[in-house]
Amino acid sequence: MQGLRVYINPVAAENHSGVGVFYSRREGGPYYRWQYKDGLGQWCCSRLRPEDFALHALCLARWKAVPVELQTSLIQHYME
Repeated sequence: MQGLRVYINPVAAENHSGVGVFYSRREGGPYYRWQYKDGLGQWCCSRLRPEDFALHALCLARWKAVPVELQTSLIQHYME
């Protein structure tokens, strides 16, 4: 997926039911926050405004560290 960046916030150590919270952005587009929703059994995202969170706290996540189910959700979300 060209131009896609996936981030984590290691300072906040965010997680939900032991699964990390991830952020994504593609080629200058908006940021999205991804978290696993137990009740739905899937990864869900919400669009963020830069003023809603600390951009400087994010660091790039390795693709291999991103759960496979989230990788699938990211690919579907950013399909052109």
